[in-house]
Amino acid sequence: MPLLLSDSEVAAALDAPTTVAAMRDALHAAREGRLVAPPRAIAPLDGGRMMLAAGHLVGQWYGLCSYDTFGLPGGEPVVVLHDARTGGVRAVAVGAELSSRRSGGLGGVAIDVLARPDAATLGVVGSGRQAWAQVWAAAAVRPLREVRVHSRSAARRTAFANRVRAELGVPARAVDSATAAVADQDIVVLATSSTTPVVDAADLAPGTHVNAVGFKQVDRHEFGPDLLDRAEVLVTDSPAQAAGYAPPMLAALPPYAGRLRDLGAVLAAVVPGRTRADQISAFCSTGLGGTEVFLLDRLVRVAATV
Repeated sequence: MPLLLSDSEVAAALDAPTTVAAMRDALHAAREGRLVAPPRAIAPLDGGRMMLAAGHLVGQWYGLCSYDTFGLPGGEPVVVLHDARTGGVRAVAVGAELSSRRSGGLGGVAIDVLARPDAATLGVVGSGRQAWAQVWAAAAVRPLREVRVHSRSAARRTAFANRVRAELGVPARAVDSATAAVADQDIVVLATSSTTPVVDAADLAPGTHVNAVGFKQVDRHEFGPDLLDRAEVLVTDSPAQAAGYAPPMLAALPPYAGRLRDLGAVLAAVVPGRTRADQISAFCSTGLGGTEVFLLDRLVRVAATV
C-alpha cells in the first residue's frame, strides 16, 4: 500500500538539514538534465484554477503536486510519488507542510550559496507558514544570532518571534515596521501576500542577501524594481518558470532578464554568484517543478532507514 502522510508526519520526519540537502541535490539534478521539471500547468475552472507541478527523476520516479485557488476551508495540496519502473504510487502527502518545507529548503540553498559567509542576522517580513520555513532553513546554513520579524498583525509577529526563540534557539524580536525588520540585516526574507512593495531597497545595507517568496509579477509584487536595480546578483531556481509567469515576472523582463541567473548553475559554479562582500544579492523563488516530489522521495527514503 502507498504511504499516506499528513502534515504532522511530514513535520516530524523532515528536519531542515535534510530538506536543504534534498533541494541542493534537486537543483544539481535539474541542471544536469536528470530532473525533468517543466513549468507548472494551469487548468482554469469555474470559480478557480487547478495548478499542477510535475517532475520526473529519470529512471527513478515521477510525480506531481496539485493545488487549487478556490480558497475553500478544506482545500489542501496533494503530492503524489510514482515509481518510474512500475508506475505504482509509492507515497502521497496531503497538506501544505511538504510544499512549504520544499520552498524553505530552496531558500536555504540560496542563502548558503549567495549570502556572505559571515551572515548572521536575518530580517523577515511576513509571519506565515512560508516565512517560518525560510527562517527554519536559514538557521540550518548560517549560525544566526538575531532574527527580527514584522507583519501586519502584532500578535502574529510576536508569536513568530517566540517560536524562533523556542524552536531554533535564536534570539528574536518583533518590530513595528518592515524598515526596522530589514535595516542593517545580513539576510532578508520577504514572504508576504502583499501585492505592493513592502520594503524600500534603499533600506538594505550593502552586502545584504534577499530571499523573495511572495508575489513578484508586474501587476502584483512584494518588492519593486528598485530591489532589482540594486541587486548586482539576481538569481532564480527556474529560469523557465520565471519566463512562463502570466502576467510576467518582473525579473524575467528587460532590463533584468539578461542578468537573471540559474541557482543550480551558481551552485555548480558554472556561473558566478556573489563575488564581493558589499554586493546585494536577490533570490526570486519560483518553486522549481518536481521539487515537492523530490522531497517526498527523500522523506520516504529517510523513513525507510528509521
